[in-house]
Amino acid sequence: MARKLDQILVVDVESTCWDGPPPDGEESEIIEIGLCVVDVETLMRSSKHSILVKPDRSSISEFCRDLTTLRAEMFADAGSFGDACRQLKKEFAAKDRLLASWGDYDRRQFERCCHAANVGYPFGISHLNVKTHFAVSLGLPHEVGLDAACQRLGIEMEGTHHRGDDDAWNIAGVLCRLLRPNRSDGE
Repeated sequence: MARKLDQILVVDVESTCWDGPPPDGEESEIIEIGLCVVDVETLMRSSKHSILVKPDRSSISEFCRDLTTLRAEMFADAGSFGDACRQLKKEFAAKDRLLASWGDYDRRQFERCCHAANVGYPFGISHLNVKTHFAVSLGLPHEVGLDAACQRLGIEMEGTHHRGDDDAWNIAGVLCRLLRPNRSDGE
């Protein structure tokens, strides 16, 4: 099947985390998949989604709760990581679309979690590292954080930083701004 270039799936994951190493018997795993769909033709953000994933190999620490605002009780009706991967493939045709994220962490964390859960990787082989693209496009000597990138472009960050759907939305805003000058109509 040919790759679909009609949409870019901008993903930001939140994972269980601790102020220091994980407790014995626990490991970092994805608990929220934030997704923003970018329409390639218009370079507009068309939708944003938050897919909560019930942790299986860890618990949500106080540090994680304070960082992400995600609380254990929010996961009562959340599906498994496998359920989330199936949803990405079915609802968003993730296997056939370009994945974009801020840096490589999200892609690598997906690969780790897929391996740990014995679940197939839901995306195709193409990945756009927006963090690197931003630094190279602006001629910066090093990569910067999302908040610094938004500030540099004069984009107001929306929502709650370290929530997957809001961060994906903001990353998509940066990506659209970077891609727009390359269009022949100059928009």
